[in-house]
Amino acid sequence: MADEDKDNKTEEPTERRLRKAREKGDVASSREAGTLMAVLSLFGITAFVLPSVSAPLTGLLRGVFETAGQVHIGGDVTGLRDLGGVTRELLRGVVLLLSPMILLMVLGALAGVALQGEVVVAAERLRPKWSKISPAAGLKRLFSLASFVEFLKSVSKVLAVGAIAGWVSYRAVRQIWQGQGIFPEMLADYARQAAGQMLLMTLALVAVIAIADIMWKRFDHRRKQRMSFQEIKDEMKETEGDPQIRAKRLGLRRERARQRIAAAVPRATVILTNPTHYAVALKYENGVDLAPVCLAKGTDLMAAQIRRLARDSEIPIVENRPLARALYDVSEIDREIPVEHWEAVAAIIGYVLDLERNIRRAPPEGSRLRDEDEV
Repeated sequence: MADEDKDNKTEEPTERRLRKAREKGDVASSREAGTLMAVLSLFGITAFVLPSVSAPLTGLLRGVFETAGQVHIGGDVTGLRDLGGVTRELLRGVVLLLSPMILLMVLGALAGVALQGEVVVAAERLRPKWSKISPAAGLKRLFSLASFVEFLKSVSKVLAVGAIAGWVSYRAVRQIWQGQGIFPEMLADYARQAAGQMLLMTLALVAVIAIADIMWKRFDHRRKQRMSFQEIKDEMKETEGDPQIRAKRLGLRRERARQRIAAAVPRATVILTNPTHYAVALKYENGVDLAPVCLAKGTDLMAAQIRRLARDSEIPIVENRPLARALYDVSEIDREIPVEHWEAVAAIIGYVLDLERNIRRAPPEGSRLRDEDEV
């Protein structure tokens, strides 16, 4: 049954499904990103911090040993106070010298977290679960395919890093053994250079592994969050309600819109059309309205209803394609039209009022009075 459920989950997860997974702390997470930044931090410390810190740190420790016999430490409580003062001075110097290393490691840890994407803190992860302490569930996780893949990946990394370390160490020892004029005080620099070379090669290897692992974890996370058609339908019911109820609500809204338009259009002065896709009903009463008012507007079927009501009420219908489209986009119902369209609409209303007074003249440029058989 579980395999059958997995086979049915073929659809990409919705945003709601992914959001719920994030709330539970279930996000794509790669350990290799942390490993990559740890190796990068060690390389930065070895290549850039140690050369500038090693000499002052060596001098600090040398000074401690050289002045060890000159430090006076009293007895009882006084001796403890003297010892605390010496230790405090030593720790202060060590911390100041090692602070760049600590800062670099902290930045590396933060970068490792940021490299994986979003950071989620979920209380769900902190709640005790029987599956986490159940021996049966633990054995199931231990012998699962994911655990086997992680085991092979870990063994492969250990073997690869071991091979790199062995090769670099062999070259370094051989170089020291066969070198001329090498003194003991030079061994520290040789060791640091060899460590830097080893970390650089390890960094290249871990970077490839980390990039591949991050891409795989993100793909695998989305694969696990896939949904079946039934789950998508159930989610739609939860978020948007039952389809039948939605259809009834939509029908009620349309009916209310038709009733409102049926009451508004007969009061209009003119109807602007596009000519069939858009229709805007405008009213202007001299001495009452400061500017033309949009009574109704609609597209396609709603526009056809506005034109039909206008024909029944003998409201003039004027075709002006750019103006009708612009007014539909910017006008609000029962509000005055925007001021930038006043002049164009005023010319059309003046033309319509002249027709009512039997004054025949050419319509404004770009406009055309539509006959009843065209409506």
